[in-house]
Amino acid sequence: MPESSEAHPEGEQPRSIRLTDPRALRAYAHPLRMTLVGLLRSSGPFTATRAAELTGESVASCSYHLRILAKYGLVEEAPGGRGREKPWRATARYTEWPDHSEDTAVAQAADALNAAVMELHFARVTRAMANRHALPKEWREAERFGDSLLYLTPAELVALDERIDELIRPYEDRAADPSLRPVGARGVSILRIAHLDQGTPHDDEEGK
Repeated sequence: MPESSEAHPEGEQPRSIRLTDPRALRAYAHPLRMTLVGLLRSSGPFTATRAAELTGESVASCSYHLRILAKYGLVEEAPGGRGREKPWRATARYTEWPDHSEDTAVAQAADALNAAVMELHFARVTRAMANRHALPKEWREAERFGDSLLYLTPAELVALDERIDELIRPYEDRAADPSLRPVGARGVSILRIAHLDQGTPHDDEEGK
């Protein structure tokens, strides 16, 4: 079963859940399942019927995928209701999985999940770009689309990611507690992708 990645007070939802079983990694690498978990974190608990309304999928399909997610510990039944009218809730605010593994099965499943996540985010960004003309002027000016090429060591890249984590954490509790959101706050997706640019020559190659 997946584990909470860090300690948390009893009765409080864990910040994140860590998947290490290849079967769980493969099960999560499904666009509807990732969407359902995301919606439960931002708008849950809700029933399979409500899930169908939010996703445009059938109630039967949502009910099936919610049960699969529950099998691997990503969601659980919330109190109240029965059958398809029973509510579901996410078990943690974030999902984590290995960046690297010596276990081939885990490494392959994690890579497949990373690819599925990127495909889902690309589709969402494409949709956001297509619709941003309808946003208020202040949101069009506030949104950010860009990239940077930095020359870093592995240790510096890890440290940079940790600094970004520190900047984001103060805003995380707003997802679970709407009373913490200031007037005008809306959900903003922030993508964090940092990979070695394999098309850029490095010092060893330049010296050849």
